[in-house]
Amino acid sequence: MNERLKHPNAVLRFHVVRFRLLVRHLLNGFALLLFSCVILFAINSQTTVAAQTTAQASQRIAGVVLDQADAPINGAEVSLMSGASELAGTVTDEAGEFSFDALAAREALSVVVRARGFQTLEQSWSGEKIGAAGLRLVLAPAPLSEELTVTATRTQTRLNETAASVVTLSAAELGTTAAVALDDALRQVAGFQLFRRAGSRTANPTTQGVSLRATGASGASRALVLADGIPLNDPFGGWINWGRVPRESVSRVEVLRGGFSHLYGSGALGGVVNILTRRAASAPVVSLEASYGSQRTPDASLFIGGRRGRFGATLAAEIFHTDGYIIVDETARGRADTPAASRRTSLDLMLDYESHPDARLFFRASYFGESRANGTPQQTNRTHLRQWSAGGDWTRARLGSFNVRAYGGTQVYDQVFSAVAADRNSETLTRVQRVPSQFAGLSAQWTRSFAARHTLVAGLDAREVRGASDELVFAQGRAASLVGAGGRERSAGVFVEEIAQLTSRLTLVGGLRFDRWRNYRAQNASRPLAASAQTNATPFADRTETAFSPQASLLYKPHENFALVASVYRAFRQPTLNELYRSFRVGDVLTLANENLRAERLTGGEFGVNANSFKRRLDTRAVFFWTEIARPVANVTLNTTPALITRRRQNLGRTRSRGIELELDARLRGRWALSGSYLFADASVLKFPADAKLEGLRLPQVARHQLTFQLRYTNPARFNFGLQGRVAGAQFDDDLNRFRLERFFTLDALVSRRLTHAVELFAAVENLLDARYSTGRTPVRTVAPPAFLRLGLRFCLPAN
Repeated sequence: MNERLKHPNAVLRFHVVRFRLLVRHLLNGFALLLFSCVILFAINSQTTVAAQTTAQASQRIAGVVLDQADAPINGAEVSLMSGASELAGTVTDEAGEFSFDALAAREALSVVVRARGFQTLEQSWSGEKIGAAGLRLVLAPAPLSEELTVTATRTQTRLNETAASVVTLSAAELGTTAAVALDDALRQVAGFQLFRRAGSRTANPTTQGVSLRATGASGASRALVLADGIPLNDPFGGWINWGRVPRESVSRVEVLRGGFSHLYGSGALGGVVNILTRRAASAPVVSLEASYGSQRTPDASLFIGGRRGRFGATLAAEIFHTDGYIIVDETARGRADTPAASRRTSLDLMLDYESHPDARLFFRASYFGESRANGTPQQTNRTHLRQWSAGGDWTRARLGSFNVRAYGGTQVYDQVFSAVAADRNSETLTRVQRVPSQFAGLSAQWTRSFAARHTLVAGLDAREVRGASDELVFAQGRAASLVGAGGRERSAGVFVEEIAQLTSRLTLVGGLRFDRWRNYRAQNASRPLAASAQTNATPFADRTETAFSPQASLLYKPHENFALVASVYRAFRQPTLNELYRSFRVGDVLTLANENLRAERLTGGEFGVNANSFKRRLDTRAVFFWTEIARPVANVTLNTTPALITRRRQNLGRTRSRGIELELDARLRGRWALSGSYLFADASVLKFPADAKLEGLRLPQVARHQLTFQLRYTNPARFNFGLQGRVAGAQFDDDLNRFRLERFFTLDALVSRRLTHAVELFAAVENLLDARYSTGRTPVRTVAPPAFLRLGLRFCLPAN
């Protein structure tokens, strides 16, 4: 009998708490909407006053920006130019409309329009035509290969001019996905995966490390995740808190695959995910998305930005709550199994100052708070993170471009562990853990083009992290001892890269980097809670390691629509403080720390073909890759009992991943677009002298086959539609290849309809077919979330 039914007062209190949570989140959503309206009213008031004071000396220029199908383009940047000088600037609204004032005395003016995914348009006219009603500006689609990336070379480069394997997802593309979490939206990139199949909506944060291109997922990411160049990887554990960046603030995401330690250092073993956020534009903007979904899931995301003279400011915020679902397979559930629920809040404020168009300073402050229930009444965790960052960008024609970034912050992570009985009807508290950490970092970069065909990029970065794991250990349900472990990490690196366009058809890129890091002041201490007990402290020896990361790539274009690319590289990932000093438990699996871990080292190469056809409306790409990782960190099984599986982090001997990536991007007739990608990966253990039975086995958490596709229809005058599908082959959840996770297919869909120029309604469904595939075996089978429906609205008001 359910324990709650035995206690009517407990039932009443339970529903009162749920009602309070629902009311709190509804009030928070209303407060966000009210706050955005107040800000917009204030900005509009200032703009109106300014316009009235200059009305006598200016004329109004208005118009609309459309695509070739006569659909309005929202968010296009429109600049009024006089020669090389910008007189005014704005962005288009939901209807594609814009307006600004122009001085009547100007004779020769032009309008320049830029929108992501379209070719830049410049239109000029003489002064007497300024008063003509309504400019109609039609943009042509930009070839897919001409989109820009800043991640591949740490400087702006066209996609068709780099040998790197890069996928870019614009805000419009992300806006047509049904996913409420960013990591779920990024699963449309084949090869992108978290430690386990579950997403950040319900998964424990320590399982949210990301891997790319079959490098083998673990709690710590084998890919570096950045937000505007600042690392998002957890400073202590290396995993990712995907809710830290509010969705409405995201401008685009670039996913770079392959070893890139020569530019980014530790963590870029399998690639880089760079989240680029929106900046303050000359025209104020308020953007809000709010929704309510199944599993009692309210959600709201807000972005506000604008400029006044040389000063700009943006504010982004997001709140999210879900009651979740029971993650354990229905056939194995007991009374101890409860829904995996979560709630989070994120806030980001940025101020910037532009002394002139080529010089900018900024300061940024952010907060992230999250709490989770992990599937039983006692298993919970909380995260509180505060971070600041500051920097500047400066460009001079003769000296080049300089940018500097500094950041720092503090974090507290709390987690409660328990042992669940074999019949899953009860649980026993085992550990209460607190992990405080502090971090600070600095980076600087210089970029200069010279001799017409050469670009040099050089820079340095440094970081220090301090962290500890403080635990209260329970035995038979009673507090028995205090255990603590922790240390410090200090790292620094310098890098240089040259981009040489040897001929009009041949581009060579070479780079190298040297890194040095040190783990020091580390120790383990324990003390039984008995009255006369002594504290036992064991110091760990200081350790220093270095890494040298070279890279070379070649791009050859025998034809403007065809290119051959090749790259070779070395990369590395240093172990995190979490892997060195913190043990943890998930389900019936206990994973022990290992203070003797060494850095992972990757050697790899790739060869590919890029082609576009049908007047550049179809882009295809095929890449064969091969990587070997020496000393990869893996959770190696030590012993197994019916009640507990004990594992320990260890350096394996060597693993290998090889395979092929296929990608297609097509702009179909009318308003339709189709994209897809496929990854075949053969990932296995080549050598492990400490336990030869692992040799030849497949890497855990890596599927041989992954296929994704996205179909989009865009017609703001009627409706927008997006369909995303994902297929993944079978994979193993453990190093011994005993726990097999079956293959699956899942489908997501989103449809939206604009009601007014500012308001759009949408409906989104994740896991439309309600596929209940396995996400883990610990050894209890956990399953994917059921079909998840959201209904919501989007509100956007650029002020002209």
